[in-house]
Amino acid sequence: MQAKDLLMLNLANNNFSGEIPNSIGALQQVLYLHLNNNNFLGRLIFLKNCTELKLLDLGDNKFSGEMPNWVGETLTKLVILRLRSNEIYGSIPLSLCHLSALQVLDVSGNNISGAIPYCFNNLTALSHKQVSTDLFYFGTTFNLLDLDIIDFVKLIMKGIEIEYGTNLKFMRSIDISSNALSGEIPSNITILVWLVSLNLSRNNLIGKVPDDIGQLAMLESLDLSRNHLVGEIPTSLSDLSFLGHLNLSYNLSGRIPLGTQLQSFDASAYIANKGLCGPPLTKDCPGGEGSTNGTFPGDNYKNDAEGDESGFISLGFYVSLGIGFITGLWGVFLSLMFNVSWRHAYFRFLNEVNDWMYVKTALFRKRTRERLEATG
Repeated sequence: MQAKDLLMLNLANNNFSGEIPNSIGALQQVLYLHLNNNNFLGRLIFLKNCTELKLLDLGDNKFSGEMPNWVGETLTKLVILRLRSNEIYGSIPLSLCHLSALQVLDVSGNNISGAIPYCFNNLTALSHKQVSTDLFYFGTTFNLLDLDIIDFVKLIMKGIEIEYGTNLKFMRSIDISSNALSGEIPSNITILVWLVSLNLSRNNLIGKVPDDIGQLAMLESLDLSRNHLVGEIPTSLSDLSFLGHLNLSYNLSGRIPLGTQLQSFDASAYIANKGLCGPPLTKDCPGGEGSTNGTFPGDNYKNDAEGDESGFISLGFYVSLGIGFITGLWGVFLSLMFNVSWRHAYFRFLNEVNDWMYVKTALFRKRTRERLEATG
């Protein structure tokens, strides 16, 4: 294959089919490779020599086979890796954790199984604020993710597909949804504090949501739906002030933590979680806080017992209530009995109220009768 110094190859959005020839590996200087939205098939062996790749988009094809271990060993400069909607199977290779510059990982919609690698915390572009993506070419520095250099890349964000161009350099996301992953969510995934989007939905994940998930302070979209997660929603989740999309449906139990963020989402974010309760759901929680309009059956007895134990609702309380009522009533009665001017003013007020009600009632009857006669 000619043009060995080619920096970018874009064959996206066509109807190409068949396998990619291994000769494409002769493009050893290629930085951006777009083969997405075609009908390409076969394995990914043709990429092994493209060691300068920064952006690799093979999404929406029919590539198959296991994700090669050498991807994380030879394509170490990858910033964007998009393999969504193919027929790739096997586990996520641990070598993927060597991609320290990786900002976007999208392998959703495949047949990937096994556990989420515990070494994802080594993806330093997602755990550190700044990773340089500048390249030096012909003596001129230019940004890797400049719109003049690359095409748009489509990513799922907040439940919808969005095209990213110039703002792609600010995007940091992991999408491994719609696979067959199992095991627990690694607790150290919360080290990836610069993640903007995390989608682990539609897998077979078990266990609890990490307690300190609230450390993902930049998170704008979180989807953990349709797994087999258990336990309560971590209270730290309410600390995610930038969170604009949340889907925890078909998982979890317990009270939804109180906080303006979590109560602001539509109830659909929590549907099919039989054990969840509290706002924005209509299902009330046992106890007081988080209940919307009542308690579960049997809670009245519990609450009464708790009140009695507190010492507030007691015999003395009722005695004090009765004394106060009698004192107030007799105070008014005696004032009217011994103060003539107050008594006259009080009864004059009652007469005026009675006259006002009589006039209003008479006018209402007259108008009603006139309307009936007019329509009759």
